[in-house]
Amino acid sequence: MSKRDYYEILEVTKSATADEIKKAYRKMAIKYHPDKNPGDKASEEKFKEAAEAYEVLSDPNKKQKFDQFGHAGLGGNQGFGGGGAGGFNMEDIFSQFGDIFGGHFGGGSFGGGGGRGGRRVNRGSNLRVKVKLTLEEVANGVEKKIKVNKYVTCQPCKGSGAKNGSAMNTCSTCRGSGQVTRMTQTILGTMQTASTCPSCGGEGQTITDKCTHCHGDGIVRDEEVITINIPAGVAEGMQLSVGGRGNMGARGGVAGDMIVVIEETEHELLKRDGMHLYYDHYISYADAALGTQIEVPTIDGKAKVKIEPGTQSGKVLRLKAKGLPEVNSYSRGDILVNINVWTPQHLTKDEKKIMEDLREAENFKPKPSRKDKGFFERMKEYFE
Repeated sequence: MSKRDYYEILEVTKSATADEIKKAYRKMAIKYHPDKNPGDKASEEKFKEAAEAYEVLSDPNKKQKFDQFGHAGLGGNQGFGGGGAGGFNMEDIFSQFGDIFGGHFGGGSFGGGGGRGGRRVNRGSNLRVKVKLTLEEVANGVEKKIKVNKYVTCQPCKGSGAKNGSAMNTCSTCRGSGQVTRMTQTILGTMQTASTCPSCGGEGQTITDKCTHCHGDGIVRDEEVITINIPAGVAEGMQLSVGGRGNMGARGGVAGDMIVVIEETEHELLKRDGMHLYYDHYISYADAALGTQIEVPTIDGKAKVKIEPGTQSGKVLRLKAKGLPEVNSYSRGDILVNINVWTPQHLTKDEKKIMEDLREAENFKPKPSRKDKGFFERMKEYFE
């Protein structure tokens, strides 16, 4: 199951300050704290999830990687011990983030509830694009410029949605708060609930004279060329997140993210499996018996490889560190060359005579040794 966006978990935007992220985490942690929700496993998981999100977004280095590459940029090491939300230890969370609550984290002293609401900031939707990469681009990383059609800020009204910069009016229903409260009588007494204002949609303001260009939305569709830096080692289906390059939010809102989905074009000779590359090479009976030198294609060109005399079909040769890199790592895979001895399919009369003579030759009779490893043993050896 794919992991949720950390900004979505804490209900903040990518432009949020460190203090805003801290306050948002405090609010979530209080809401889902085990002391307030005893025995509620769902709340406990959300509590751990919020802690994981804060652990990443409060660290400038991790936050930068997450903003650029999403969860893939963290290399699976986020959270306490890299175990994700499900692997978080409650005591670790309390000890690491307890100071946020002035020493009362975990003590059951919470005072009020989940905080008050405010005006809603419209966030634009995420933009999803596919980018095709060659094996060479995957190996070295690449900068791509792509043209996308997306919602951008309306220039005539500067994104306000109001015609000719006309003033915005404070919503008369919620008086600018963006929320309305209701009092309801229940068997437990009078309960107060808050909800988004139906008149202004939670924005706290209304428009009397709408912009004719965007019809009051503050956004219009337009084309934009976006430059994307794709790191080396990405794989088919991997998703990278480019913060703030998605659709713009309505009426002065913030932009969503652009989700870049990686697609690989198949290489003519090399086959990929994770960081490793595979290549099939055929040699003749004569080359297998006498030995030879072959050329193997690599990402950077070609490599010369020596074939020892007496090489058997199915022999696998390893070109160490000639494969693909791992994202955000110095690790690199190998190229595995599978040697196949080519059996001729059409022989001339003279060639048949030679083969008949060789058939009876002692050295041409199969004599496998127990030391000769089978295919599965050889493949297992390379991945241990």
